[in-house]
Amino acid sequence: MEKILDVKDLHVTFSTYGGTVQAVRGVNFHLNKGETLAIVGESGCGKSVTSNAIMRLIPNPPGKIADGKIMFKGKDLTKVSEKKMRSIRGVDISMIFQDPMTALNPTLTIGTQLMEGLRQHQQVSREKAKKRALEMMDLVGIPNPEERLKQYPHQFSGGMRQRIVIAIALICEPELLIADEPTTALDVTIQAQILELFEKIQDITGVSIILITHDLGVVAKIADRIAVMYAGKIVETGTKRDIFYNPEHPYTKGLLKSVPRLDVQGEKLIPIDGTPPDLFSPPKGCPFAPRCPFAMEVCNKMYPDAVELNESHQVNCWLQDERGKKLLAMKATN
Repeated sequence: MEKILDVKDLHVTFSTYGGTVQAVRGVNFHLNKGETLAIVGESGCGKSVTSNAIMRLIPNPPGKIADGKIMFKGKDLTKVSEKKMRSIRGVDISMIFQDPMTALNPTLTIGTQLMEGLRQHQQVSREKAKKRALEMMDLVGIPNPEERLKQYPHQFSGGMRQRIVIAIALICEPELLIADEPTTALDVTIQAQILELFEKIQDITGVSIILITHDLGVVAKIADRIAVMYAGKIVETGTKRDIFYNPEHPYTKGLLKSVPRLDVQGEKLIPIDGTPPDLFSPPKGCPFAPRCPFAMEVCNKMYPDAVELNESHQVNCWLQDERGKKLLAMKATN
């Protein structure tokens, strides 16, 4: 399949009075054309920082892309000028931010905000921009678009505002859409509607999607592949089937055990004990080792290389080493 995005050894740091926070530490992943990749992990693991780095929205100072490449359609986004990046944002790559309440300007009408990006990037007339805005509102399921175009954000519900944010992101027909926690502030019914909307939009436009979330239920609905992130590193990558049915990293297994299941009655949720490491001075070894029930001595000393379990499934874990496999077998028999 054709790769539209290839992130290689990405490092993002933030300089503070207390020291340097290593928020993203050597992240590698790719996105194929027309697919949905979900990046999952608990709060503070580096998901949103990674997505902002792709958009070159890391504030400098205090943050910076310290190392790595972000190859978009063969072009390294870390090397392009800010002027060129402004022409890419919204046109080739768009982003849906976490909170629709703050993503929209309360003093401007919905129509003005929808048409702004189109008129700036494509230099179209106001009439053509209005026509396109009405088409987008219809696509994302906004009723009475002619009337709604004249209204303000406070006149829309949370779910409707999220639909408008999606319409703004898609109005210039980008090839890559980054959705950062797009359903976090919504109730479960509206969440389901928004996820169905993503599937519909992808079918119609063929847009490639990176979905940032901590909710594995969201992932199960629309993701083709999943990258599990912990303490600034991606620890496991695979298809939806690989991750849900054959998880190999203890952190991935912990995430799955902490999510309620409707198909299993009376099952107790098992939390992951402990807290993530301090990224001012991240550990040399596996960052999950202090919380891992299978940790070995080597886990605290060296970070494991990626092991390919099949052509789509990779994991960074010492348990894939022969010693680790023996330990797992012993624990399984006890």
